[in-house]
Amino acid sequence: MQTFSLVKSRLGKPYYDLEFLLVCLSEVLRENREENLVPYIPWISDDTKTIDEIPSRKILHLYALIFQLLNLVEVNGAVQNRRRKEEEDGPVSINGMWGDNFQKLKAAGITEKELLKEIPDILVQPVLTAHPTEAKRPVVLAEYRNLYLLLVKLENSMYTKLEREEIRNDIKQSLHRLWLIDDIFLEKPDVKSELANVIHYLVHVFPITLPLLDTRFSQAWKDAGFDPSHLRNPFNFPKITFGNWVGGDRDGHPLVTAEVTEYSLYHLRVSALTLIKEELKNLAKKLSFYIEYKDVPPGFQQKIQEISIRLGTCSQEISERYAREIFRQYVHLLIASLPVAYKEESETTLSDKKGSYSHSHQLVEDLLVLSETLRELGSAGISDHDIREVIRLVQSFGFHLAQLDIRQNSSFYEKAISQLIQSTGARKYEYEAWNEEERMKFLLAELATNRPFSRNIESLPQEARTVVESFLVVDKHIRKYRHYALGSLIVSMTRSVSDLLMVYLLCREAGLTEFGPNGIQTILPVVPLFETIEDLDMSAGILDEYLSLPMVRQSLVYQQGINGNPAPVQEVMIGYSDSNKDGGIIASAWHLYKAQKELIKVGEKHGIRIRFFHGKGGTISRGSGPTHWFLRSLPERSIDGNIKITEQGESIERKYANRTNAAYNLELLISGTVTLSILQKKERKDDQESAAILELMSEESFQHYKELTQDDDFISFFREATPIDAIESSKIGSRPARRTGKKTISDLRAIPWVFSWSQSRFNLTSWYGVGY
Repeated sequence: MQTFSLVKSRLGKPYYDLEFLLVCLSEVLRENREENLVPYIPWISDDTKTIDEIPSRKILHLYALIFQLLNLVEVNGAVQNRRRKEEEDGPVSINGMWGDNFQKLKAAGITEKELLKEIPDILVQPVLTAHPTEAKRPVVLAEYRNLYLLLVKLENSMYTKLEREEIRNDIKQSLHRLWLIDDIFLEKPDVKSELANVIHYLVHVFPITLPLLDTRFSQAWKDAGFDPSHLRNPFNFPKITFGNWVGGDRDGHPLVTAEVTEYSLYHLRVSALTLIKEELKNLAKKLSFYIEYKDVPPGFQQKIQEISIRLGTCSQEISERYAREIFRQYVHLLIASLPVAYKEESETTLSDKKGSYSHSHQLVEDLLVLSETLRELGSAGISDHDIREVIRLVQSFGFHLAQLDIRQNSSFYEKAISQLIQSTGARKYEYEAWNEEERMKFLLAELATNRPFSRNIESLPQEARTVVESFLVVDKHIRKYRHYALGSLIVSMTRSVSDLLMVYLLCREAGLTEFGPNGIQTILPVVPLFETIEDLDMSAGILDEYLSLPMVRQSLVYQQGINGNPAPVQEVMIGYSDSNKDGGIIASAWHLYKAQKELIKVGEKHGIRIRFFHGKGGTISRGSGPTHWFLRSLPERSIDGNIKITEQGESIERKYANRTNAAYNLELLISGTVTLSILQKKERKDDQESAAILELMSEESFQHYKELTQDDDFISFFREATPIDAIESSKIGSRPARRTGKKTISDLRAIPWVFSWSQSRFNLTSWYGVGY
């Protein structure tokens, strides 16, 4: 046992937590009559049995469970270490957190006045995706979340011996379920189940995390010596919203149909309104003190009358029930104004009933009236805390929960355009065969008018019908509920300006355009996604030509108006995974960096603010790394107060499965964005010397990497050396492993590419070319 004593002393509490869980697991196995498996449990005995032959299914399941328990105690250990360090050394001791960043800002001479000017314009948007990197079923993920909370609960010293034994029994019951439940998918999950998993985080994790984020921000603000009274205003906090790709990302995903997009938009809206309803109900209970209508200011009385008149007869019952609790009455009037109805068993459905809100900004305005009234009557504490929390929640989630991006590949759009042209009877037009000059001439001529090619959607060939039907769903939602639920129209593999203008033309077919003095303008942003090394090198030229078009400028100004932005914004997505697959890790990182610098210059030339959307992943070879270091590695002025970033697959569970860890990761993202956005406006760094070195390293490593991947025998080697065949047929995601089904490296998605090398322990994608 000497070995285990040494390990325990070095690892400390995480080891004891793991040992505790493994002992519980051994008891569970015995109770399930699986005594023969107990000797295979590692780390709790010097007599652990080794596996000398191909393991059975049960042993594989056992080790999968054990490694998940190891992950769980590591997360808990990291959380406890941060807490202890923060308690002992102060909030400035944690790298990348608010305390640390406020100290840096003050050291740089940034004043409180400057912070109050800059922070309200900050916008951070994590975008949840369901790329096939999460093999565990949602029911298993939920059980691990429950197990984590029980482990944390056990650490509370206030519990009696009997209560601690009860918690231990609950932990064993959780392990019982995890042992008996199949932890992986036997059938491919569908998009609806992936959406349910995303909605879980958006409804059950992030809403309870946001108040903790604001509390940490407020405390760090006060500790930095700033005036806490400025934070009474909910608009003085940095903004965070959420995005979502599940149900909108149709790039090589035939299962994301128009019906699936409609289903996603509906359930995201229902979930958001249910969330807000519950928050308002909780707020109403907090405001259930006796005060009558005659005792509140005239302006508040008038507001109650306005809402009551708007709602009609349904307000009468509320007024009578809460006649002596005027603030509770007011909040229940707001609940009645939500555009929902309730069926049996409290099921929520959408309902555009009389007097209901058309968008969330109206609810925020009514909550601000309540906040000011409470402040006027001497209840500033309730206003600054309870009302502000609800306002912040509504600001983050709106009535849509998360903005749905619509993504499709440029080659798919090419086919759709060709089919639309041919549907008019003009058989001589072969759009896919045209060069860029011919395409641009055609597109610009067509976009000068607002008439569609075809009104008979059913008669269109597959690609054209698929695109138009999906855009019709988007248009229907926007016409009914406005544009807030939709994010961007992202074009994968953007390689020319025509790839972007094709989307304008396809939007025209579905009515997703307005007609202005310079031709068509799009309601939603059309966003290029530059992925390969070659595409990144061409990106600045493509964007420059694109932003030079009057209809594009007109569209951006139109979008600026409906979104309330201080300047026109052009979003640009850059892909980390495909550039790495294409050129290796050094070439990928350097070309991403260079592309951003050049794209920033293009934006400045045209007076357009560039918002970068970083398509990062969860592994080193997909662009991952600690959030605060990632932000610091970006080129100057590339953040500019506005950043969008993907969170995908198993990374979502690792970062956001529990509230404390979710708050830590979001704080790194938000505080880092605030700090760098402000500092980079004042500081300018000369990176010419390092640029020359990195350019050389990039070129040399790129050539070396290409020599391997373009070798005639490389595909054969890849298929023999990695389990790519098993990964392609696995049941870990709804989306196919290949974009079109071709057996080529370029057609293979980056995720199975990275997975296959990781499983073989080559990890080729995170180092090859660097050693050279």
